[in-house]
Amino acid sequence: ERAAGCPAVGGSYPQKNAEILSSQYGINLFLAGLLLTFAWAVHAVGISKSHLLSYLITLMLIQLLWMLWYLCRSCTQRRLIRDKDTHAGARWLKCGITLFAVITLILDSFKIGYYIDFSNCLSPTEGIFPVTHAVHTILQVYFLWCHAKDVIQSFKTLERFGVIHSVFTNLLLWTNGVLTESKHQLNEHKERLITLGFGNITIVLDDHAPQCNCTTTTLCSIFSQGIYYLYPFNIEYHILASTMLYVLWKNIGRKVEHHQQTKTPFKFHGITVGMIFGLIVLTSTIAIVVVYLIQIGGSKIKSELALTMFYLHAIFVLALMCTAGVIALLIYRLEDRSLDNSKNPARKLDAELLVGTAAGSWLLSWGSILAIICAQGHPKYTWYNLPYSVLVIIEKYIQNLFIIESIHREQEKVNEDIKTLRIVTISRGSTLSLGPLYKEIYNGRAARDSGDIPCLFKGSVCGRENDGAAVAREEMSQDNSLVMHSASDFSFYSRNSVTNNKRRILKNIAAFLFLCNLSLWIPPAFGCRPEYDNGLEEIVFGFEPWIIVVNLAMPFSIFYRMHSAASLFEVNCKT
Repeated sequence: ERAAGCPAVGGSYPQKNAEILSSQYGINLFLAGLLLTFAWAVHAVGISKSHLLSYLITLMLIQLLWMLWYLCRSCTQRRLIRDKDTHAGARWLKCGITLFAVITLILDSFKIGYYIDFSNCLSPTEGIFPVTHAVHTILQVYFLWCHAKDVIQSFKTLERFGVIHSVFTNLLLWTNGVLTESKHQLNEHKERLITLGFGNITIVLDDHAPQCNCTTTTLCSIFSQGIYYLYPFNIEYHILASTMLYVLWKNIGRKVEHHQQTKTPFKFHGITVGMIFGLIVLTSTIAIVVVYLIQIGGSKIKSELALTMFYLHAIFVLALMCTAGVIALLIYRLEDRSLDNSKNPARKLDAELLVGTAAGSWLLSWGSILAIICAQGHPKYTWYNLPYSVLVIIEKYIQNLFIIESIHREQEKVNEDIKTLRIVTISRGSTLSLGPLYKEIYNGRAARDSGDIPCLFKGSVCGRENDGAAVAREEMSQDNSLVMHSASDFSFYSRNSVTNNKRRILKNIAAFLFLCNLSLWIPPAFGCRPEYDNGLEEIVFGFEPWIIVVNLAMPFSIFYRMHSAASLFEVNCKT
């Protein structure tokens, strides 16, 4: 069998085994850290925060060693030509993760200041962790900027373990950030429930505050409050880093087809309408969040008004998003364009994340719908939750379909036969040759380079410039200029105009949905969470069960909005 050529097939087995082994290593690494995080959250006997932080510090140090080794090896081999995945690590994605990383560094500096103020009663690991995390963040962003597109073909087994270790290290750091931020939100939520009249729910604050006095009260207050406002950016940073590293892991040993990728820069031209409406939604959302956070918990009337205001605004925005998505899908149905089904790990991951993370919002929405149906008493503001929950489900259905179809559609190609469009104007015995209107389309060249005017369309009048005198003599009796267009010319103009109009509408829809998703990311990320404050779900399902559901589903719902915004930005560039 080996003589018959089976070594090529058999050679893939070690690499497949390495992929399986590395994935199992990463999963076990993640599960161990997840259980340690859960044990600290429930105040398990013998488990403290220092144990969890020690585990995370160890993982980060191992990743730092691997990244330094990879960077040094890449530096020594920089003259070698390496395969690159042109679809991975887009520049706008790198810029986004850099922005989140900068805010994460500010968060680490706040944690260091917080540790210094409470150093008398905090474990040394709480001071070591932010320092290690800051170094880890700086080196990881540099690594992703330089090597996110790499297709690794050497030391593949070792690299698989190094990359998957990095993926699950970032997932654990994301989990730790989500848990810490959720515990803070939960304490505020328990206090707000009293103002809404849910006094029968047991209010027990989960307090992990230091058991000593702060050296400088003002700074401590700034650090403790600022930390929780910066956590949403830290959470997004780690989930984005883990997805980029996962694509790098999937590309190890992959055979890349060498073809030139069309650059798709972002342009503001032609998306004015979408940007204006999107900015209006963004501005109004920020105003709603500010008012919500001020009013909620103040009194029962103020809390009910805040919830009603939030639901009405969200219903209006979601209805607009559904309408825009339906229009985009109808435009796609009117077009006859094939889908690109080539192997692409980055695109496949985008589609899977969209559907997977949308399940978090769907879970919360169905929980709210069941609570409204089954509850015995219904405060007035809870009825607005019903259309809101239904629209959340429908909007994600439509938006996911639009995004997934957009990223799989092949870019429109211009017919190769259309090289130049030249209009010959005949006026009073002279031929005026205007320059090509469409020049060098799809690698075409203007016919004037060869001195000829090609016949582009059947039935059109074609000729050479040097024949213009003869034609002019035949038409000397006419005083007005003549521009000759055939029926096919007009059909070309018509088709081109319709295509441009469709493209402009799609770009405006993508820009509008991009800003809407950013707008809907802001409320849950910064504490505006009616799923916590509504109170009806806690009565139907019980306080602890519903809080567990919200704490599990909310991080996925928040990530969905940011990931959708990133995907829509890409759609806008490709359209």
